[in-house]
Amino acid sequence: MSTTETTTQSRNRKMNITVLGAGIIGLTTALKFQKHGGYQVTILAEHFPTDGKSIKYASLSAGAHHVSTAEDDVKQRAIDIETFKTMWDLSADGAAPGCFLRLPQTEYYREEPNLDTLKLMTNFKEISKDSLVPGAVAGITYDSVNSDSPVLLNYLLSSFLANGGSIVRASVMHIYQVIEGGPAAFAALNEQEHPPSLYPLPDGIVVCVGLGAMFLGGVEDKEVYPVRGQTVLLDAPWVKDSMSLSGKSGTSKLWTYVIPRKSGTVIVGGTYEANDWHPRPRPETTRDILARVLEMHPAIAPPAARESGRKPTVEDVLPIIVEESCGFRPCRKSGPRLESEWIDTGKRRIPVVHNYGHGGFGYIASYGSASMSLDLMERAFAQQP
Repeated sequence: MSTTETTTQSRNRKMNITVLGAGIIGLTTALKFQKHGGYQVTILAEHFPTDGKSIKYASLSAGAHHVSTAEDDVKQRAIDIETFKTMWDLSADGAAPGCFLRLPQTEYYREEPNLDTLKLMTNFKEISKDSLVPGAVAGITYDSVNSDSPVLLNYLLSSFLANGGSIVRASVMHIYQVIEGGPAAFAALNEQEHPPSLYPLPDGIVVCVGLGAMFLGGVEDKEVYPVRGQTVLLDAPWVKDSMSLSGKSGTSKLWTYVIPRKSGTVIVGGTYEANDWHPRPRPETTRDILARVLEMHPAIAPPAARESGRKPTVEDVLPIIVEESCGFRPCRKSGPRLESEWIDTGKRRIPVVHNYGHGGFGYIASYGSASMSLDLMERAFAQQP
């Protein structure tokens, strides 16, 4: 019997868990605790997917295709593969309507890649050198799944609420506020909408605040930093190929990608701009993205432009732009933080699990890191004196 099963069965009441953050990591983590049983879960967050786009809420702007970069990292590989298997199952017809699209993924590289993890993917094949796109030195294909991030986030939130979860909107300044006051400290600001009696003090907290870990009192992780990403959403239902070109271009990292969604829209990108806090899409960057994508995948242009016999241009693509977006990937110098600690405020002492710092790979790590968060919390409870 696992630690999780033993600990859950040994309790005679549901434990109250507060999850901080409602991005892809926070939502999947909250659902994991909730569906495992033995927990009453409340999400405490400043932003929810129903709010629409915000520079403070990166998950809504994500491209969200599944391309693991775990390479030979066994722990990360397990996280990424669990996430993929979960999403693959959910992508079956009717399981999670509109959230996922199964299709072959084509990956091109400007540098020789480490493919230890990707070789495990179904239908993995290497691309011959004479079939590579300009600038690539290697390429592969395999079966993968893309997520439509706004649709998926709202599906996760509605599933959580339907299963008895609670949400409270809050701007948390210090983790002590949650340990000592719980969600009720924030719900009390609007007692008619959120009766404080519904929210007992948490027995444990899971921190899934992404970039907010830089600023949250009691955490203030100095290793966290933003990497700005800019994308363009296109109305291009004729595009059925998912692909990307990654690696260094000169002295900079540069990702160019095409990610079709089940809705018929296609998200293309992108940029990798460390410590760039600019909150709005840059028009010149949009044009650069479209130019790079056209070089890699000319079929992104409307059929009429391609049927004319000339090479498609950025101007051909501009009319099919739905929106331009940018977001801050929550990166961390030493990699994602997945660990537990006991925090003592002098009034209360409870376990806190940290699950943040996944950078641009939050969707790829979501379900797997949620499982690890649950296991860390169960182990903490089991060791409680």
